[in-house]
Formats: sequence, C-alpha cells, structure tokens
Amino acid sequence: MSTHRFAVNVTPKPGILDPQGRAVEGSLGHLGIEGVSAVRVGRRVELTVAAVDAAAARAVVERLAAELLANPLIEAYVVEEIAGASSTLSIGAGEG
Repeated sequence: MSTHRFAVNVTPKPGILDPQGRAVEGSLGHLGIEGVSAVRVGRRVELTVAAVDAAAARAVVERLAAELLANPLIEAYVVEEIAGASSTLSIGAGEG
C-alpha cells in the first residue's frame, strides 16, 4: 500500500455569482493594481490517500470531490496530484 497526496481546487462555475471574487476585484484599484480581472475565489483541499496504487487513490479523491467537496450545481473542481508526496506504508509496523 502507498500514500498519495492530492489537492482538490473548487471554484464557482462560470456564470455563477462570486461575491468574494467581486470584492477582491473591487479592492484592486485601492491597492494600485491594474490589469487583473475575472477574479474567482474558491477553496483548496489537500489530502493524503492510502491505496494500492495511484489510480485507486485518484478514484477515491474524484469521488470525494464529486460527492462531498463540491456542489455540482454551482461549483467546478480540479483534482491534482501533488508531486513527490508518494510513500510506502508498512501495515502493522509499530504495533504490539
């Protein structure tokens, strides 16, 4: 068994009102920042999954994202594997 790190980035779907994004965009001028538009504010969830292989771990994360982490009516999500985070677990090590 091995562990795999993933991040799930959840954002409002295009066309869905994003008041936080609008607030950030409205504040940019007060900071003297120009040329930034279409600000969307979402959330990022990072997690570690123990599974037989990377494909099985990704399947778990995809299910979590679709059924728990994102509202499919108003949010979109992207799953990314965080590089260099895989390791082997020793089941039963340290028990006793």
